[in-house]
Amino acid sequence: MTITRARKHNLTAASWSANGGSIETGDLRDAANHPFGANVFSPAVQKERLAAETFDRLNETLASGAALDPSLADEVAEAMKEWALEHGATHYTHMFQPLTGLTAEKHDSFFEPGGDSDAIAGFSGKELIQGEPDASSFPTGGIRATFEARGYTAWDPTSPAFLLENPNGVLLCIPTAFASWTGEALDAKIPLLRSMDALSSSAVKALRLLGDEATQRVFTTVGPEQEYFLVDEQYYFERPDLVTTGRTLFGAQPPKGHELDDHYFGSIPERVLACMLETERELVKLGVPVKTRHNEVAPGQYELAPIFENSNVGSDHQQLTMQVMQNVARRYGLVCLLHEKPFAGVNGSGKHNNWSMGTDTGNNLMDPGDTPAQNASFLFFCAAVIQAVNKHQGLLRASVANIGQDHRLGANEAPPAIISVFLGAELDKAFESIVSGEGDGVTEDATLGLGTPVLPPLPLHGGDRNRTSPFAFTGNKFEFRALGSSMSLAFPNTVLNTIVAEAIDELSANLEAKINSGDEVGAAVTAVVKESYSANKAVCFGGDNYSEEWHAEAEQRGLKNLRTTPDALPEVVADDTVAAFEKYNVLSKRELEARFEVWVEQYAALANIEAETARTIAKTMLLPAAIRYAIEVDAAGVGGISSELEPLINSFVEKIGELEQANIYPDGIGGLDLAEYARDKQLAKMAEVREVADALELIVADDLWPLPKYSEILFIK
Repeated sequence: MTITRARKHNLTAASWSANGGSIETGDLRDAANHPFGANVFSPAVQKERLAAETFDRLNETLASGAALDPSLADEVAEAMKEWALEHGATHYTHMFQPLTGLTAEKHDSFFEPGGDSDAIAGFSGKELIQGEPDASSFPTGGIRATFEARGYTAWDPTSPAFLLENPNGVLLCIPTAFASWTGEALDAKIPLLRSMDALSSSAVKALRLLGDEATQRVFTTVGPEQEYFLVDEQYYFERPDLVTTGRTLFGAQPPKGHELDDHYFGSIPERVLACMLETERELVKLGVPVKTRHNEVAPGQYELAPIFENSNVGSDHQQLTMQVMQNVARRYGLVCLLHEKPFAGVNGSGKHNNWSMGTDTGNNLMDPGDTPAQNASFLFFCAAVIQAVNKHQGLLRASVANIGQDHRLGANEAPPAIISVFLGAELDKAFESIVSGEGDGVTEDATLGLGTPVLPPLPLHGGDRNRTSPFAFTGNKFEFRALGSSMSLAFPNTVLNTIVAEAIDELSANLEAKINSGDEVGAAVTAVVKESYSANKAVCFGGDNYSEEWHAEAEQRGLKNLRTTPDALPEVVADDTVAAFEKYNVLSKRELEARFEVWVEQYAALANIEAETARTIAKTMLLPAAIRYAIEVDAAGVGGISSELEPLINSFVEKIGELEQANIYPDGIGGLDLAEYARDKQLAKMAEVREVADALELIVADDLWPLPKYSEILFIK
């Protein structure tokens, strides 16, 4: 039997050998055998290597959020260098997050030539605190001209340095901020840190009004649930669209997709599990608290989730997680796809952002306790979140906007483009009781009986979950479910922190006024919560966010439906946004406008890359394959197939020509106008080309079709 080219590739893709790279050794009950944080310059390592006075001063500084005393830097740098050298590091880098959405790094050697052909290892406090990368090629949105190249990286001591291991060496990575010569933020970290300071200040003031005199600082925390696809690299490198754009621009639906839901939480394929185990081992060594893994809904789709962390550290760790996932996958002949919609017609990938607020005394301000209706502090802060989401719903939508999201948000697989809050039955009852003044708002404890004495009764939660909600309360946190899988956590959490800080201050001012007028604190909180919830309850919705009925109702409620990235991005520079961000010194109007310009330009550029890639593949790969098959069919005299092929080929030629015309930009177009042109012309014509190509894929002989098919890419592991 002759095996076709495609079938040979399938056999190759299905073959792999375990490398044993992640097999644990030793008894893991012994902490010495567990690798957690082994490659991190953690507080434990700092305590061991720094003088006691230096360590105490450093930790006092970090705990209070105060400026770092430069006199500490030399001692910390020396200890960090010695630790890194002991682990084999030859170079260090200030790792930062420019406005590309990725991380950036420039490597410098510890070693400099000494006398008598020797090399001397050096690393000073000055080198630790500040680096000077060339900033000219990073997107700035007009903050810096191309010829003005100077930029600075500034050490972030709140995010621990770590070691990245490579088969040929070790690199010391120092998380840093990135700013222009003028001091303006050119990265994702600076505004996130500013927003955390703003929220802490506002929340501490509110806690004082609520009677808490102990809390000195409030932290926001995140726990992102990362979804991703793993595909065999054989197929990946045979798909120019995947290589260039991260998603398939062509591909007919396979006979079996995820209709049966048999992939969700299913047994993880051995090759994939081996890859996951090594990924987790690498992340654990880097101090990333990975907790959960499972099959997701789509074939070839998986999820990894960590435990909650400080928002800044969690954001850094999330960037690191995506990098490690992609690197480790290649060791198993796999490629990790982080695009929000790599396969049309198949569930896309998101990144649920579990957000909460906690105090330095150990209290979670988003924990309702056993009786949320009687927890004044929780109701106050929860009302502030609802108010913030309602006022800045458009900005929250803009914070998760990118070109990949436009293929995902609003579909029946992910939260819609309409931002709403799901509270659940228990909190709905509590807030409605406050508004109406009737009942105590308390939901009694209950158990769920399973009908057999063999199975124990289970505690019944006060309300069910709503997977269609973009912003849902889930027990002791809010889950912002609309983030895309490829996205940094930084800007969405910067937005959340800033708008919640504003809402807390607005509620605090109202609360303080009532207390000063003689109201008892409890009664004043109830009155403030009642007023805020009544004014903002339009954003709360507990039903099916996918339904057309909700879209109509949301419009009546005055909620925004920003379906695409060009629709959403203007919210970044809206008056309410600028006012809030400038008030809390998170981003100036100029810095916001720069981000708007960068993101609009990136959208248009990515759309153009996709359109040009689609044109090339269609014209030089798919059309020739269809013509060859037509010639073979004509030669065989199979008239029925010929009559089906000919109009499709003619239509294909016509649609390719229209796409080529759409790829020619009108003179003088730019900015948001160009992004809208790319959406309405280029992407629309791409869709028309794809429709014909996918029809041809179902007709043209398998051995002639040049692209691996969904039925191969998604299912062969």
